[in-house]
Formats: sequence, C-alpha cells, structure tokens
Amino acid sequence: MSKVLLAIESSDFSAAAVDAVRGQFRPDQTEIHLLHVIDPMVYLPLYDGAVRDFDRIEALRAENQKQAQALVDETAKLLRDAGYRVTGSIEEGEPRTTIIDCAARVKADLVVAGSHGRRGLPRLLLGSVSEYVARHAPCSVEIVRSLPKAA
Repeated sequence: MSKVLLAIESSDFSAAAVDAVRGQFRPDQTEIHLLHVIDPMVYLPLYDGAVRDFDRIEALRAENQKQAQALVDETAKLLRDAGYRVTGSIEEGEPRTTIIDCAARVKADLVVAGSHGRRGLPRLLLGSVSEYVARHAPCSVEIVRSLPKAA
C-alpha cells in the first residue's frame, strides 16, 4: 500500500493536488495523510501595541484553527467517499519544514502539494514551499500546478 502525504491549503492549487491524487492512485492501494500547516507568522503583529493584544491574536488563532479543521474535514470526506483510507492533521509551524517533518513521521512514499507558480521577485521574496519540499523531502515529491481558468 502506498502512503501519500497530501499537503493542502484553501486554494485552487491544493484543489488541483487533490484532483491529481484522485486521478492517479487507486483507493484500494493508497493511504492518504492530509496535512494543513498554519504558519505562525500570520499572527505577527503589524501595528504598534499589537504585541500586547493577546485577545485579538488568540481570536485570530482560533478562527484559523476552525477554518483549517473545516478544510481538512471536507477534503477527508471527499477522499473517503472515493474509497481512500484517510488520516489528517493540522500543525502549526513553518510550512516547508513542517511538511518535510510530517513526511518523515508518517513514512510517506510520496508528498503531493500544489504550486503557486510564483516567478521572479515574488518567488525571491516569498520563497517556494514546493521547491524546498522537493529538494529536502525524505521521499519523492509531486508538485501539481493549477491550470489557469478560461476567461
């Protein structure tokens, strides 16, 4: 049985990755572990006095956790309905290293992730999670690009 780590987020890129997994792996031969990573940098205070605004930061954290759980639950249901064995987790951390650590922990044979397809300056400034994962993962990696929607 193949074990696939499917890294997801709320985007068309992740939806393309889910579709790719469903299109190329047989449910009776594949176990899928869903992973959604919440980057703690989203809580980084962006205004004076924010460091002491613990209630607001905690409310944001709780909302992000709630949205992440809904995403994991919805994706797991979709895959289970298609016949796959699915587990899932939500972890907080730097996305690229968290994905790699999870792949090692669950002993994944393959990591599948969507690519934002950034180029040039945005890629330089933001980095590429998928590129980093492809270079450092303990197993094979498939990066799925989302096709642009027709106008």
